[in-house]
Amino acid sequence: METRALLAIVLSIAVLAGFQFFFGNKLQAPVSSLNGTNTSAVNSTVKAKVETRPVSSNTSQKKPQALKSLVELPKEEAAEGRDVVVDTPLFKAVISENGATFRHFVLKRYKQTIDKDSPGVDLVNVSPPLLPLGVKISSGAEMDLRARLFTADNLKVELREGQEPVTVRFVCRLGENATLIKDYTFKSESYAFDLTMKITGADARRYTVFLYDKPYKQSTRYVFSGPSYFSPSKGLEEIKLKKPGDSHAYSGDLDWLSYGDNYFMTALVPNGGKGPWNVKIVLLNEEKLTESSLSAPVLGDAGGGFITLARMSVYMGPKEIERLKRVGHNLSKAINFGWFDPIAKPLLYVLNFMYKYVPNYGICIILLTVLIKVLFWPLAHKSAQSMKTMQKLQPKLQKLKEKYGDDKERLNKELMQLYKTYKVNPMSGCLPMLLQIPVFFALYKVLLQAIELRHAPFMLWINDLSAPDRLMIPGVHIPMIDGIPVLTLLMGASMYLQQKMSPSSLDPTQAKMMQLLPIVFTFMFINFPSGLVLYWLVNNILSIVQQYYVNKFTD
Repeated sequence: METRALLAIVLSIAVLAGFQFFFGNKLQAPVSSLNGTNTSAVNSTVKAKVETRPVSSNTSQKKPQALKSLVELPKEEAAEGRDVVVDTPLFKAVISENGATFRHFVLKRYKQTIDKDSPGVDLVNVSPPLLPLGVKISSGAEMDLRARLFTADNLKVELREGQEPVTVRFVCRLGENATLIKDYTFKSESYAFDLTMKITGADARRYTVFLYDKPYKQSTRYVFSGPSYFSPSKGLEEIKLKKPGDSHAYSGDLDWLSYGDNYFMTALVPNGGKGPWNVKIVLLNEEKLTESSLSAPVLGDAGGGFITLARMSVYMGPKEIERLKRVGHNLSKAINFGWFDPIAKPLLYVLNFMYKYVPNYGICIILLTVLIKVLFWPLAHKSAQSMKTMQKLQPKLQKLKEKYGDDKERLNKELMQLYKTYKVNPMSGCLPMLLQIPVFFALYKVLLQAIELRHAPFMLWINDLSAPDRLMIPGVHIPMIDGIPVLTLLMGASMYLQQKMSPSSLDPTQAKMMQLLPIVFTFMFINFPSGLVLYWLVNNILSIVQQYYVNKFTD
């Protein structure tokens, strides 16, 4: 029974470890930045989706008078727009006058790599004309404005800490008497900004806002990356599309629509109107380019001859739980640890609480491990005592097997009676490990997805707790590893020592099999995040101390 339980544990971890070892490439931020150009090609069928004129009038519905003059746009409206730069303490954004869309959104506090001169993470990784926050408007006829010229009232905005919010206005002339206004209001200390759209001289009834994104070249396959949305009635929906042309549609209540990966997200958060909100998500091509759109009825008369199309917040930044909570609208639900969410989020809160007083996440992981060990100490202590008793009962167990070896039912009955007499549980040796498996997987998810631990250094050669530990020695190269996994080797050694100190009731053949476990675990942990290896190593060391105490002071 003990052997089967241990093997079940090993196989459970092996599934995760094998997937991590063979497919677990570390998530890398996109290479585009303000100093570089995104040269990825967009196929012709996708480009055809964005035109500088509205859709042709092959519709049976009669267009309102206000839109008749917009069927053929003046040629000068298709001119090349200028770039508007918005510089805040948190990010540097570049907005194109073509569509009033975002060409770049570079996060200043998050680098692409741990190198000192690494550029900031750019959340825009698509090419014109398919850029985030382009719009369509419709009222019988549909007008696509994703590449139309919007004239900005300010080409450079600098926001310093504590400064009042600043609005940049983009104006698009739709016809002789029709104008669309897009206002972006930026705050100095927030990744969220406001988007308001108004129209005059035209009878718009609906609006559509678009997001475009695609996976980075190197992304994790075991943590969700892609479009998602949250509705109060349905909860979180993560959309996985497989083939170009595949789509997903939803209509109903909505808190937000986003595109995100492990650490960052871009989200549309409607602030006004009751909907129904229409969401459509389409996989456009083989490069996994995704078009996500949010459509809803206009809000209504804003006075002064204007109709308010939409009011919404846009969040472009890290998936940091406290920041997302400040935005509201259940945006923090975007941080999803799957089945282990009920354990993972409390672990993350505890780590963040400790970090306020001990500003090193490696030390915080050690303190968290000690805290978990203290909580499990009574159970683990009782288990260790039970295992020692089981070892003493081994001669009696062997005699029972020899006596009733041919009668399985009688043997089991006698064994249970023996366990009852000496008050031991044959499964007690596995119970502490079984209880720690959910904690192990929850911490694994936290280390992969928590932005706080991304590029978080510990000490010495461990400069990123979310990446595998590697000690680089000049002239030393290990194939497929690129460095020496010192922490992982120490973990394997500690597991071997713990196993040697622990009493066992296994027969010699089973005992030899179990001696392979430290080697198996060492191999499995090679590509695990160093923070997770640190947790397991410290847990092993504490278990060794506990076992020494039991062996020395318990009869």
